[in-house]
Amino acid sequence: MEKYVAFLRGINVGGHHKVPMADLRKELGQLGFENIITILNSGNIIFEAKADALGKLEKTISNHLEHYFGFPIPTILRKAETIHKIFSLDPFKGVEVTKDIRLYISLLKKDAELDLDLPWTSPDGSFKIIDKQDGSVLSILDVSVTKTPKAMGVLEKTYGKDITTRNWNTIVRIMKKFE
Repeated sequence: MEKYVAFLRGINVGGHHKVPMADLRKELGQLGFENIITILNSGNIIFEAKADALGKLEKTISNHLEHYFGFPIPTILRKAETIHKIFSLDPFKGVEVTKDIRLYISLLKKDAELDLDLPWTSPDGSFKIIDKQDGSVLSILDVSVTKTPKAMGVLEKTYGKDITTRNWNTIVRIMKKFE
């Protein structure tokens, strides 16, 4: 069995596309997955499954959940060891976190080159892309400069909609579940 982390895009946001975590765990169990743990209500799931290609597992999960819940649920999957590797690199080391600073990881469905020189900073200084590792883009948002995360639009402009973003604190919570 291999340990994976699934990141679902666009569920339980603003009252739309509601997915109860108990139902999500039950449906993933129907797929034969084991030791299923959900983290927060935003579609972060640790589970074990027979080793398979990530793309195939993503499609299996996404298709099954769409059939059960009645709306598309884009899924981005990583092996647990990949998340652990990114975490252990301590990518935000030295960044002073204040009430206005947000640390993010954006997970790409398909790894592609970033057409920006890194580190990259938006013209207004509100958004910084500091690194790209294993199909994940690491960034910092300063909400004292901009009150909306629209600065991250540069990522969707570069990679399209096959991307999902999480606050770094979510990765910290996931890592605690690995212990």
